[in-house]
Order: sequence, then structure tokens, then C-alpha cells
Amino acid sequence: MDPDVARLVREERLLEAAELASARGDVRTASALFERACDFKRAAELAVRSHDWGRALPLALEGRAEEIAELALPKLVVDAKEAERVAFHLERRGDHGWAGRLLEGIGKKVDAARAYERAGEAIKAAELLESSGDVIGASKVLEAQIRREPKRGALFVALGGLLHRYGKTDAAVRTLQKVGGDAPERRAALTLLVPALDRLGLAQARVEAEAELALLGGPIVVDAAEAPAASVRARLFGRYEVVREVASSPHARVIECVDGVRGERVAVKIFAGYDARGAGRDALSRFEREVKVLGALDHPNIVPLRDYLPEGPALVLEWMGRGTLEQMLASEPLAPARAVEIAQAVLAALGEAHRVGIIHRDIKPANVLFDDAGVTRLGDFGVAHLSDLSATATAGVIGTLGYMSPEQREGKPATVRSDLFGVGAILWEMLTGERPSDLAAARGAETTRASAAPRTEVDPDEPPPASRVGGEGRVRPSGVHRDLDARHDAVVFALVADDPDRRPLDAFSARKALGALKWPSTIERVAVPRAERKVVSERPSGMRLLVDSAGPAIDQWLGRRVVSVPLDPPTLARASAFARADHPALQVVLRVDRATRAIWLAVPRGAPIAARPTPEQAATLREALDRLHQLGEVHGAIDAEHVFVDESGAVTLAFAPPPGPTATFDLDRLALARLPTA
Repeated sequence: MDPDVARLVREERLLEAAELASARGDVRTASALFERACDFKRAAELAVRSHDWGRALPLALEGRAEEIAELALPKLVVDAKEAERVAFHLERRGDHGWAGRLLEGIGKKVDAARAYERAGEAIKAAELLESSGDVIGASKVLEAQIRREPKRGALFVALGGLLHRYGKTDAAVRTLQKVGGDAPERRAALTLLVPALDRLGLAQARVEAEAELALLGGPIVVDAAEAPAASVRARLFGRYEVVREVASSPHARVIECVDGVRGERVAVKIFAGYDARGAGRDALSRFEREVKVLGALDHPNIVPLRDYLPEGPALVLEWMGRGTLEQMLASEPLAPARAVEIAQAVLAALGEAHRVGIIHRDIKPANVLFDDAGVTRLGDFGVAHLSDLSATATAGVIGTLGYMSPEQREGKPATVRSDLFGVGAILWEMLTGERPSDLAAARGAETTRASAAPRTEVDPDEPPPASRVGGEGRVRPSGVHRDLDARHDAVVFALVADDPDRRPLDAFSARKALGALKWPSTIERVAVPRAERKVVSERPSGMRLLVDSAGPAIDQWLGRRVVSVPLDPPTLARASAFARADHPALQVVLRVDRATRAIWLAVPRGAPIAARPTPEQAATLREALDRLHQLGEVHGAIDAEHVFVDESGAVTLAFAPPPGPTATFDLDRLALARLPTA
């Protein structure tokens, strides 16, 4: 300490000592001396100058300098330990509201809620408790404050909204009706009361409430003074922030949300088919059954259950970012290898379900989903039956008709092999592009042929028969894909045999049978009218291409332009990655022509890129590149010669020869960011 300052302190001339220390640049000493002299505002100002935020905040509050306290608060919460220490100090001296703000800032929501409760800020406390999952605690805080302030309408609005969100509709209505007609919060109360009355089926009361609300100006969000409570309305169950509703049925709604705790996307499936009159009890029992089923299963090909919320009731499921198989089939054809990969994943999931005594009973494309990494997941076990698999399951006709086994259609018991039929139906659809309503005719011809011969294991090396199409023009997978044959047909039609005894024994046997054959990774469909599919051309594939030195070759069979690249193992592996990546912005791999040792590619649409990509184009290219990278494939040639843009602005990332050893994922991304290049 400066000797002159020390002398003034000994003489108890504290303000003079503080002024002298400040003038000589010793702000820490000056702040401490102003504090001793009870000039808390000056002490706080100097604490700010020395960045001593732990002292600045409580000193500012002592000196009633809230502008300094507001400046210090965000600086202090950066250091969680110091902030917690200061909050404890503030609590002990009665600054509960500021202690709550500090604790909230460092993520201690429950402790913050208790501090807010002691400060009389019950609405803020309830918001934090609800977001932490303590709904009962939130309601108790509001109820206690209502007993202390029975005329404060905002408390009734907050409690009524909380009860309504968690399905306590009767209690919510009673609470909201306590906000009087002349109360300033009446409009906010009516905004919540109208949907609550609607949920209870009280039509006349709802009409009257709507009319009163219209006179007051229509529905509103809670006013700015209650903004914290209003923000909760964008959440489900206090934790899940609503993004959008993605599906609904008479008995359930599926809503995309962001988990406020984990920060990840989830799907919240809310049961919506039960009311006070008892309607929807069967649907509710199926919903509860799904909870039990998912709780019993833990498999990488089953949609994971994150949480069950009985107050909804609702399921919280992992978000499947790449949609459903139904959506995929509607947008693009699948290579046989990809179709079989999906079917095998579903079979793996069923194998686990069957092992623990669960029959799914509703296998269909809408129930096959894909997560952000593209992994296949089986979902919607709402009609699944938990049983001892030594018995069968009967519950009438439950499932989706187009994919339902014959025995289920007839109301007969569903078994493990009924699920296998569903897998066969979706595999047949993936391979042929036909809806399951066309399956019966195709299956009939195959069953007749198969029943004439003893049942044997499929030999993957056995030469295929010459014909690829069944009699009477019936569609077989080999009638759609040139690289499939009768062996592939046999495996698919075994899954969808009318007689359950002719299907594979279980999911593991079916998976093994599919894996015993080679399935092509390219899409080469027979583009002839269905009535003519039984006619098989014997023309050598090499005669299909008409080479034009002035431009791309022409596929004479289909009249399409084709780029041909030499067939060798590295290029074939690269083409396989392009096909499996399955992205519309990647150049399409059409065919592997082994007879001429060539790989056929579709000609990219448009012309080489000449200007910097738009944000939308850049995002599409990044997504396509990510698909390749997920498969371990580096592009290595991202430049103006390999990125095409058509008249509509759609972009295509063109095929390039396998890159050298110096190519990396990071260099791919860097090259993409630098487009266009010379």
C-alpha cells in the first residue's frame, strides 16, 4: 500500500485514502477503502475497473447501482465457481432474485428456482422447475404463491397453462376460470381456456369463451411482463421445444422437437385418442404396449426409446433425420444391394424382437426409418404382440393390408413368419417398384413353380436360368433388373409364400439366405412395357452403345446418353460408393457392363459451373460429399470440370477416377469451399 494512503487509513480518513489510492492508480485498494467507508457505489465502480466481478456485483447491489450490477452479471457467470460463491453470499443477505439469476446463468436451474421462489418470483421459478422435469414442484410453487397473492391473475394463468400442457384439463379449466372478467390477465386466461374447453368436449362453454375472447381482441401470448412463462408454451412437457408436427392419426401425433437438456432432435409421439367419455381405450392400450415393447428392446436397428412421459402419455424417440422408406421409394429407385441391406437390417431387428417374444405385425415402408447416419431402424411397435412364441397371437386383423400376410388377412394367428412376409413384401417393392397390391399375381406363379420341386438351399454359384420373367407377364425382380436372375427371385418369393410353412424358419434364416447371393450395387432396370417383359432380348450388351466421337455415347435400347469409363477394380469400387451414397446430386451409375469391361454413367445435366455456388447449391454439394465420406470415399477432384449446373439451378457432382494417396476428406471440403476453380 502507498505510504501516504496507509497514513490516512491509520488516521481513519478512509474516503481521503480511497480518493488518493484511486488517483495514484491503485484501484483495488481504492475499491476496498470505499467499501470500508460504506460508499458502495464507488467501490463497485472501481471493482469493475479492476475486473473484480465477484465484488462488483454485490457492491453494486449494496449501493443500489443496478446498472453496474447488470454489467457485472454476464461477466461473473463465466466463472461458475465464483458465481456460485457470490450467489450463496447474496442468498444469505436476502438478495434472492439476483442469486437466482446467477444460478440460472451457470445452469443450476433447480437451485435458481428455489432462489426465485424465495424472491417471490414464482412464475420464473415454475418455468425453471418445469424445464428440469419437476412438473409437480412447479405446480406446488405456483399454488403456494397463489395462497399468498390470491388476487394476482398472472399466477392463475401460469398454473392453468401448466396443468393444460400436462393433460390435467379439468383442473386447468377450474384454475383459469378464477381469473375474473375485469382482471388484466383475463385475455391471456381465455387464450388458454378455449382449447382446454375444446379438449373436454364442452362445446357451448367453448363458444362463449371464444366470443368473450374476440371482444377482448382475440388470442394472445402472455404479455411481456410474463415472457418467461410464455416461452414455456413453445415446449412440450417443459423440456422439448417444438419444431414442427410431422405426422398425425386419430390416436397419436408425432412432433419433431429439440431436447432442451441434451440439445438433440427427438420425435415426441403423443397419444391423442382418449377422452373423458372412454373413447379410444383400445388405441391407448396399443400405445402403452409400444412402451413395454421398446423398453424390452435394445438393438441398433430399432428406433431407440429415449423416455416415456405417462402424463401425456407420450413417447420420446430418437429422431430419424433421413425419413422413412416410404418417402425414399416415392423419390428414387434403389439398387438391389441397397434394398437387400435395408431388408437385412429389418430382419436383424425382428430377430431380436422375436427372441424376446415380440411379434411386430405391421411391417411396412412407413415403419422403416433412417437416422442421420443412414442406418436402417424399425419403428412403430404399437400393434406388436408380447407373447410366448410357443403360442400364436390373435387379435383380429391388425396391420396394414397391402403388406399383411395371408393368414393375418383371414384373421388367423400371426406368427414370426407373418413378420417375414412383411419384410418380403417391402423387399419385393424395393426391387420391382410395384405396390404390394400387385404382389399376389407375381407370388402365385412363383409358388406354383417352387412347389413342383423339393426345397433346397440356394447355391449362389449355380448358373441362372435363361428366362428372367415369369409366365403371363408376372413381375419378378429379375424381370426388372438385368443383373438379377431366378436365384434372387426364389429368395424373395420364399419370404412372401402364401403358405407360412414355405417361408424361412425365422428372421436369421431369412437374413442368411439373402446374404448368400450377390446383389448388384447399380440400377439397371429393364425398360420395356410390362406386357412385353416375358420377351428377353439376346442382343449382346456391347451392341447397345453407339459411340459418337463428337459427344457422349448413345444407349440404343433406351435412347439415353451415356458416359463410359473403363472397368477395373478401383473404379468399380468407386462406382459402388457413388451408387450406395444414393444422393440426387451425385452422377448416376447406370450399369456395370462386364462384357465390354465398362461402367456406364448418366451424362450430367447442364454445364460446368462458372460462378460461385449459391448457398442452396453449396449445401446440396456438401450433403452429397458427406454421403461419399460416410462410405469412406474421397472424391479428390472437386473443381469446375466436375461440378455441373442445369437451367433450373440443380447441381451435380460428377464421377472422377480414383484419387491418389494424397487426397483427403479435408481437401475435398476445402476444394468445395473454393469453387469455382480454374
